Amino acid sequence: MPVHPRLLQHAPPIGERESLDSYVAHGGYQGLSRALGMAPDDITQEVLQSGVRGRGGAGFPAGRKWSFVPKNTGKKVYLACNADESEPGCFKDRQIMERVPHVLIEGCLIACRAIGSETAYIYVRGEYPQSIAALEAALAEARAKGYVGRDVMGSGWGCDVWVHKGAGAYICGEETGLLSSLEGGRGYPRIKPPFPAVEGLWGSPTIINNVETLANASLILRDGVAAFKTAGDDDTTGTRLVGISGHVNRPCDVEIDPARTTIRELIEVHAGGVWKGRALKAVIPGGSSVPVMPADAIDVPFTFGAVRAAGSLAGAAGVIVMDETTCMVDALVNLMQFYHHESCGQCTPCREGTGWLEKLVTRIWRGEGRARDIDLLDSVADPIGGAQQGKTICFLADSAVMPTKSFLKHFRADFVRAVEEGGSPVFRARRSRAVGAGA
Repeated sequence: MPVHPRLLQHAPPIGERESLDSYVAHGGYQGLSRALGMAPDDITQEVLQSGVRGRGGAGFPAGRKWSFVPKNTGKKVYLACNADESEPGCFKDRQIMERVPHVLIEGCLIACRAIGSETAYIYVRGEYPQSIAALEAALAEARAKGYVGRDVMGSGWGCDVWVHKGAGAYICGEETGLLSSLEGGRGYPRIKPPFPAVEGLWGSPTIINNVETLANASLILRDGVAAFKTAGDDDTTGTRLVGISGHVNRPCDVEIDPARTTIRELIEVHAGGVWKGRALKAVIPGGSSVPVMPADAIDVPFTFGAVRAAGSLAGAAGVIVMDETTCMVDALVNLMQFYHHESCGQCTPCREGTGWLEKLVTRIWRGEGRARDIDLLDSVADPIGGAQQGKTICFLADSAVMPTKSFLKHFRADFVRAVEEGGSPVFRARRSRAVGAGA
């Protein structure tokens, strides 16, 4: 046993799936076996004591969320696993689904036992066919051996787990948008309250947790709270899976102790450093929706609290690295095109505001901007969200605003240069090639 439990400790190489026999040989389903002999509230209490926080972005304590399910309502209770890993820069959950799917299935069953559910859905983004196939194969193994189905491990308790394929909408990664999609409707987020734990799928209590969050429940019940808490600190217990991409020599997924691993170490050690011998310019640490960090701010541990104190968010642990040649206007155009396209259109501030942000930054990018457009871009962001969050039903508007305002705060000179020099470097290069081709 390692110093602390790890999700990928016995994972096979990328592209291969751990079999049920291998998983069981390494202690798999021992956590479920233990949970079957516990009172549901005791399972929830143990997860609460572990301090594990949601790994999908918000970082809400998982055990606390489970405790919100009302008792004795007479309604069915559901578990929904959010495997719609659609945040740009994030790809760590697929490592669990494709390489060690049984740790997720076991976590789903433990959560169901705790909240009084007999049905779990794993909602997987449609662009993850390998993840879907791996989960389906693992579920077939688990059903054949009695870990999933009408009589789980001979306990008399029945619970089934189903994989649901999403349609590729970013908004379905928002928990209530996911519920709308699961019910067969458009992926429209819902106004809260009521919260899903009280009124979720088909009006019934529903707990929604991220893939990595639920997988950790397997380790907590198998090894105990004390062992789980040997990694991390009081703010962020357990290990974290981190995906690192962008201008690095070795894009990768890595499982770390977040309290003992800095963002700089993620880049320089695990990802092999910034590519081509260039200097680091910026890092987005938690997926594209969080504030950007300049190069001099990354000597902080990768815990929720430390990254927040440094001016950003650990979020869904998608670390995007940008080198010294990056024009932040180019980067922001790419992000604003994405968020405008993915807005579901329910809320006016988001539907119209993301379009305004895209138009303004595109104008600057194309060399058609004026000096005052930079301040206008900053001021237009304020009524949409960001620091004044909660103006829309879901977080998408804020997800567009936070990178916009942080890019302008830390890299305003890039926007000034694009105005003064007739566009961003990428746009000017494209224009030159077009002119040359026409000649």
